[in-house]
Amino acid sequence: MKTLIALCRRPSVAISLLLILTIVLLAILAPWVSPYDPSEQFIEGLSMEGAPLPPDETYRLGTDLLGRDLLSRLIYGARTSLFIGLAANGLAVLIGTLVGLTAGFVRGWLGSLLMRLTDLMMAFPALLLAIALAAIFQPSVWIVALVIAMVNWVQIARVIYSETVALEARDFVAVERTLGASSLRILFSHLLPHLLPTILVWATLGISTTVLLEATLSYLGVGVQPPTPSWGNIIFESQTYFSEAPWLVFIPGAAIILLSLAFNLVGDALRDELDPTLVGRR
Repeated sequence: MKTLIALCRRPSVAISLLLILTIVLLAILAPWVSPYDPSEQFIEGLSMEGAPLPPDETYRLGTDLLGRDLLSRLIYGARTSLFIGLAANGLAVLIGTLVGLTAGFVRGWLGSLLMRLTDLMMAFPALLLAIALAAIFQPSVWIVALVIAMVNWVQIARVIYSETVALEARDFVAVERTLGASSLRILFSHLLPHLLPTILVWATLGISTTVLLEATLSYLGVGVQPPTPSWGNIIFESQTYFSEAPWLVFIPGAAIILLSLAFNLVGDALRDELDPTLVGRR
């Protein structure tokens, strides 16, 4: 609670939290707050020449190339993008924490094997690996989330491994071992509580990365497939009308940037509050 109050005292973080909360509520309440069905094509939603309509009183953010309401598609797209961001990042944090903690705590051949696997995964560009995996499997919301998790766990695994090794060298762990504490007690009573702030910060910062990666995959056509709306495939579908209807690209693009920036600001502030070395320095 104290951490939340400290975060809210920063104007940029308070605005970011408000933006995240607003988008989350819109995504949850999409069936009730959305003006129209996101897949409904309106005959009057296109001009006489068959072009998308600009924002007006009927369609607040205009229509897309098929006459669908852009605001409705953005609201439902937020649901897709947030779900993939949270699910993929949660799975990536879980895998990375398990791999890093096991490698740092167990050591030996198993630790070396896990770290060499991590190094091998880090050698591949994340975007290219994600595109390759997404192209192999039939794209869907769950497959996209799984693919993003498979390429995003390596960074946190490295961080958790380094911190676990550093913590094991501390005196309090040596004392616990001398007093006969079991490995499980040391792991759950001493190591994990110290690692929790790092895991929390990476869980927050990682959502930004997963949202951006999902939008990139959807834009490239190997992510969430139409007619399921996501912010990435909205831009992909509308790019041919960039000159005539720039709002179709700018509005979802701005939504992606703002949401990613908000999570980054919150994650950075959370790191400042939870990192004892930074607290002492301030």
